[in-house]
Amino acid sequence: MKNTDFLQIKNELVKPPKTGEIVEGKVVGIERSSVFIDLGSVGTGIIFGKEFQEAKNILKDVKKGDEISAKIIGLDNERGYIELSVSEASREINWKKLKDIKEKEEAIKVKITGANKGGLLTDLYGISAFLPVSQLSFQHYPRIEGSDKSQIVRELQKFIGQEMEVKIINLDLEEGKLVLSEKAGELESIKEALKNYKKGDIIEGEITKITDFGAFIKFPAAELEEKDSSTDKPKKYLEGLIHISELDWQIVKNPSEIVKIEEKVKAKVIDITDSRIFLSLKALKKDPWQDIEKEHKKGDLIKGKVVKLNNFGAFVQLEKAKIQGLCHISEFGTKEKMDRKIETEKEYNFKILSLDPKEHRMTLSFID
Repeated sequence: MKNTDFLQIKNELVKPPKTGEIVEGKVVGIERSSVFIDLGSVGTGIIFGKEFQEAKNILKDVKKGDEISAKIIGLDNERGYIELSVSEASREINWKKLKDIKEKEEAIKVKITGANKGGLLTDLYGISAFLPVSQLSFQHYPRIEGSDKSQIVRELQKFIGQEMEVKIINLDLEEGKLVLSEKAGELESIKEALKNYKKGDIIEGEITKITDFGAFIKFPAAELEEKDSSTDKPKKYLEGLIHISELDWQIVKNPSEIVKIEEKVKAKVIDITDSRIFLSLKALKKDPWQDIEKEHKKGDLIKGKVVKLNNFGAFVQLEKAKIQGLCHISEFGTKEKMDRKIETEKEYNFKILSLDPKEHRMTLSFID
């Protein structure tokens, strides 16, 4: 065989090393600030300098003969060695592990190491991770009336040192983002439990959180393997949202005016979407529009209190009913003129232009 043929075969069998490649080798030498790795036919690698300092924790227990993974960061330095990074290799390998976990939707346990106003802090394989408040399970969600941020942080700090079971919901190697969810692991059981409910069902539960857009209510879910109060394991609950528009027939500015935290209420199921259930309080209250035509008709002059102003006009509540009508912006000309003529929480005289109880609609004309 010619030498040229032998070299060609050798080159085909021995893949030349590339910068950025992850390689494996055996530790063949350890000095005060260097570690030498036998990479077989491609040569000998070295971990030294800055890379050695960054990987001290990884390398502290390494001994001759150990197999180690490293990333090539330089080829053939002045000493003839291939420069390696253990920390970068470890980081890449760990990100790959995390990617596999995310793709398989596996649940993993993490230990909470910190908290801020946005959520909880932890790490996975040495990579910092974040568990947002919105991704906490119903059981761990901080129920703070008024959403006081400092109080939320104090509630979240109680979890430091505890373990939680989570799933990875967002992973971005380039930006170094790793976002976790505790409630993601509950979704399947919640979906299964919600199959036992339908529109029109009445549930009884407790108000647990009040926000600008409505209130949350928890209610027992027997199909989620409830235990009685004598056991250490708490009962399982489902959580539903009562949107601000479903709290009462009148326009609600602040949900806390209608419900209070820990208040026991009954609510009607109005929609179920995927793993979410939507409820209504007003559906169980008498519809004030039912008898409105017995008291009022088109053309009547009425007195009403302005409860809200926006770009469409003024929302007006009738003096003796929870009925609200709209005095359109065209009655004033512009919003600026409307703002000069009327104010919220004050009463004025209006004329009924149209009345449609079925559509819950009434239009008014302002009487200056």
